[in-house]
Amino acid sequence: MKFLTILFLKILLLSNFVMAETIPTKSKILKQYGDCIKSSQNQVCEDLVSEIEKFQIVVFDQNRFKCQSSLLGLQSEIIESYYLKNFSNKRISFMIPYVIKNC
Repeated sequence: MKFLTILFLKILLLSNFVMAETIPTKSKILKQYGDCIKSSQNQVCEDLVSEIEKFQIVVFDQNRFKCQSSLLGLQSEIIESYYLKNFSNKRISFMIPYVIKNC
């Protein structure tokens, strides 16, 4: 029984370690945001929305709600620029300073 408990704990810790590696960083998100807005590659923007979602979950678990709200705003800007492509070049990001400050 003790062996199974130790084995279960090792698997649990290993799986959490692997998941921690896949969480994007703030700098990676900001770089990808620039790539998304500048280019017309839809896949970059779609991937970025998913990455921000992962980051939001992490900061929610840490009770960093200002950061989570800022990320949600940034995600909204990406979706807006994705669907309203005519306005993306003229638009200045409103949420970037808040993401930098709160995250």
